[in-house]
Amino acid sequence: QVQLAESGGGLVQAGGSLRLSCAASGGTFNIYGMGWFRQAPGKEREFVAALPWSVGATYYSDSVKGRFTISRDRTKRTTYLQMNSLKSEDTAVYYCVIKTLRTGSAIWSSPASYDHWGRGTQVTVSS
Repeated sequence: QVQLAESGGGLVQAGGSLRLSCAASGGTFNIYGMGWFRQAPGKEREFVAALPWSVGATYYSDSVKGRFTISRDRTKRTTYLQMNSLKSEDTAVYYCVIKTLRTGSAIWSSPASYDHWGRGTQVTVSS
């Protein structure tokens, strides 16, 4: 069973930075892509960033483009989300996601494309 372990969340002042990590474990499996979603209180879950494993492309929501950077370490089966210039509106629970099945959706911004989700890590940005 694939498991995702997120870390790096916390409290930061506006303008500050945080780096989230997400390590995938649970035996032998393929990784087609990993990404991040977030959900703020009273709001719907939204796409943040995604990184297909086999190509060099990265995808970001317009709200974080230019401030957040997603990256990976293949050998560690880990993805990172470097968040800079944080704003109060970035406050949310951040969820790591992974696509381990070749079939299904490959729309990286869609929650339906991912077959496993982490438990989430809280990011709070104080203004």
